[in-house]
Amino acid sequence: MSKLLQSFSPESDGYQFMWIILVVFIIGLGFSLERMTYIMIKSSKGRAKFMADFGKLVMQNQLEQALQFAKSSKLPIAKVMDAIVAAKLNCKDADKARDLMTAASDAVFLTEAPRLTRYISIISVMASISTLLGLMGTIYGLIYTFDAVANKPASERAKALADGIAIAMGTTLLGLLSAVPLLVIVGLLNMNSERLIQEMEEKGLKIINSLA
Repeated sequence: MSKLLQSFSPESDGYQFMWIILVVFIIGLGFSLERMTYIMIKSSKGRAKFMADFGKLVMQNQLEQALQFAKSSKLPIAKVMDAIVAAKLNCKDADKARDLMTAASDAVFLTEAPRLTRYISIISVMASISTLLGLMGTIYGLIYTFDAVANKPASERAKALADGIAIAMGTTLLGLLSAVPLLVIVGLLNMNSERLIQEMEEKGLKIINSLA
């Protein structure tokens, strides 16, 4: 670990790669924390209780109370329920109620679904950039090594070879240490966002069927 930390020193050749990879990782981590907060906390916490309480109001035909209850929540699924109930209350023609509720639900869904998947692709890009920067550092280290073999005096060759290999291995290691956690986070975020999107579709359809 101390050798890896020494690679960040300006006295070490190839330190630029180390700092750039670190900056890329920090950017990816920042987006990761924002997405995890939004998807796993703001969009998920309390949604089971919300749907249970909302469902009771709908089953009891207390639509005005259900509408106010949905408006009081900031959950994405609550916004879908809000739109469905509002469309039902505003519809005077029972034959058109289902179509209006479906249209209202789709309109909100098209807004909320992209918000759940927003920035996830950026995290994936940061992981890819980290890997490629690590590979660039590896190539730079190998070039440094070959140059040492060809041009350095025999007395300096051993140290130059060691420095070149250290550059190659250090940048590769840091690139992977940056990319792997970001890719794991991308997988978790994709899994949770897709689950929330599917839940909005399923729950919305059930409420529409019950009201229609």
